[in-house]
Amino acid sequence: MGIREDVYYEGGPHIGDLIVNLLIGLTIVGIPLTVGAIVRALWLRFRITDRRITVTGGWQGRDRTDVIYSEIVKVVKVPRGIGFWGDMVLTLKNGSRLELRAVPKFREVYDYINEKIAAKNPQYSGAANKSGE
Repeated sequence: MGIREDVYYEGGPHIGDLIVNLLIGLTIVGIPLTVGAIVRALWLRFRITDRRITVTGGWQGRDRTDVIYSEIVKVVKVPRGIGFWGDMVLTLKNGSRLELRAVPKFREVYDYINEKIAAKNPQYSGAANKSGE
């Protein structure tokens, strides 16, 4: 039996991201944005637990990335959709970045992730890493 994890959030991107991009897709210029939103809606999934963050995505959901909180050194959030959803970028100790697009309730998710990082990574200072909103 595996280690028990308490799930904080599990699901896909915010539905508003798809709706807004479908409306933008009515213009020729917006078609690539619409295709991106459709692919995200179909195959992007987030799983945020008390132990890790898992992002499943890519073509037909074949790519999976797991990150434990002690590996995260910085979190930046950017509101979108009039603040109903947002994007987050997690910077890891090795310098790589993991982007979470169209996260529902992103402010609450951001606070939860910061709380977990502070507990697992004592040198992390969430106050110094907050983005202006």
